[in-house]
Amino acid sequence: MIAALIQSPFAEIAVLLVLAAVVGFIGVMLRQPLIVSFIAVGLLAGPSALDIVRADAQIDFLSELGIAVLLFLVGIKLDVKLIRSLGAVSLMTGLGQVAFTSVFGFLIGLALGLDAITSLYVAVALTFSSTIIIVKLLSDKREIDSLHGQIALGFLIVQDLVVVLAMIVLSAIGIGAADAGHGGGSVGMVLVSGVALVGLVILFVRYVATPLTDRLARAPELLVIFAIAMAAMFAAIGYGVGLGKEVGGLLAGVALASTPYRETIAARLAPLRDFLLLFFFIALGTALDLSLLGSHVTGAIVFSLFVLIGNPLIVLLIMGALGYRKRTGFLAGLTVAQISEFSLIFIAMGVSLGHVREDALGLVTMVGLVTIAASTYMITYSHQLYAIFGPYLGLFERRGTPREASAVDSDPKRGFPVIIFGLGRFGTAIGIRLQKRGIAVLGVDFNPQAIRRWRALGLETAFGDASDPEFIADLPLSRAERIVLTVPVHPTGLSHEDTRTTLIQLTRAAGFRGQIAVTSHHADETAMLKDAGADLVLEPFQDAADRAAALLCGAAIEDRTDIPAIPSEEKPTL
Repeated sequence: MIAALIQSPFAEIAVLLVLAAVVGFIGVMLRQPLIVSFIAVGLLAGPSALDIVRADAQIDFLSELGIAVLLFLVGIKLDVKLIRSLGAVSLMTGLGQVAFTSVFGFLIGLALGLDAITSLYVAVALTFSSTIIIVKLLSDKREIDSLHGQIALGFLIVQDLVVVLAMIVLSAIGIGAADAGHGGGSVGMVLVSGVALVGLVILFVRYVATPLTDRLARAPELLVIFAIAMAAMFAAIGYGVGLGKEVGGLLAGVALASTPYRETIAARLAPLRDFLLLFFFIALGTALDLSLLGSHVTGAIVFSLFVLIGNPLIVLLIMGALGYRKRTGFLAGLTVAQISEFSLIFIAMGVSLGHVREDALGLVTMVGLVTIAASTYMITYSHQLYAIFGPYLGLFERRGTPREASAVDSDPKRGFPVIIFGLGRFGTAIGIRLQKRGIAVLGVDFNPQAIRRWRALGLETAFGDASDPEFIADLPLSRAERIVLTVPVHPTGLSHEDTRTTLIQLTRAAGFRGQIAVTSHHADETAMLKDAGADLVLEPFQDAADRAAALLCGAAIEDRTDIPAIPSEEKPTL
């Protein structure tokens, strides 16, 4: 009936939006991740259920534009210094995971009775993780800027390059790479094109980016349109030269990352990104043909467990050998516990070439359904999972964890009267003023950029995850008098964990007996936080309003001339 009512692509997309709103609302009420809900929309609208999708070209276009915008927003916040420092671990982890999955996946395929060619195709397909899904989840959890988020992004880019090479190899055998979602060309041509594109970005950043955006900023709407045009243009160039839309979109963001309006661009494009990515997940769901499932249930279960458990373990092993803490390796490893939409494309190419039968596509489709759904929950519940498995992961951590030791700027045994968790603008402002009063302050954060901003102000820092019990126990809590929690709270669709209450519990469990002050942006949270153990609840907006009212009524104005400006990533808004 629905299909009969749809007479145009506009009507079809309208129906899909309504369906997404209804299914998404049900998912939120059931506290399920929106990604799972939107993929379910694709399954419902696809050939396996309602079969209402006819405007494939329009949906694919919106999906691809969403991919370009998503990676553009990641690139616009990338720190070049961090890229240099994490390049080696990203390369080694990415290639190590690809090699491990390929070899052992091939052996598992043979053990399950698959022939050698099919085993090889399936093994290679299992090496691809979905950059889009992972970046979306990490962005929603506000962990894309954390150390494990940046490392994960690095080895996902390495995986994307492996995808490109795999597609080129199959293209040379007999099918156009353009049909597989990447541009054509040889390996040498792709490498030359990649170097040329990076060179173009460097020249643009050095000579064009800032003066051009300064002029465009006089018309805010034009600046946003220009940013979208950059994302689409670089994605198209990346696709054309064989690097892929993801790498192209990422480089577009890097090209504007040094401009003073990067935060404004990111804030204005975020809603557009979320809207366009809806069509990516719908397109992914419609591509999963459930009629192909059923012939390889046992194999799908085995391969799914291999991806869900084996991939994170190999990442944890490599990162531990390189000197990272087991928590960082565990959180980064969970991001590769699924296969990508390109896994389906890769197998479909093998079917087109006659190398594998269609039931192999059904096998990989089932693995995709299981691993994408399961890994979404694993990433969402990553901290809770670490609390369970962390005590058993000691063999994956080297003594001293040298890679992360460089991120700690203070002697952990030194006493500090005040420890501040969360080094954003409010936490930094508090730290500066306490330092001015002669009070030693230790700042704690898991964002390398925030750590560097505090170091620039001459403040002591400790790099670590505030929800890690082992890290909390190593802090000099016994000599601290006050703890200030200014960590942001970003509840997502499934996990509504409040970092503030977790921190209160962890610090008390570690023996802290002093005063705990917690920030809150909602008055109705005050009672909850005090019941959780907070001694003082700070309400920045209300406190600032009280101070502003006092100043307006003639209160003395504090001299701030000797208070340094806060080095921040926040730039002028339009």
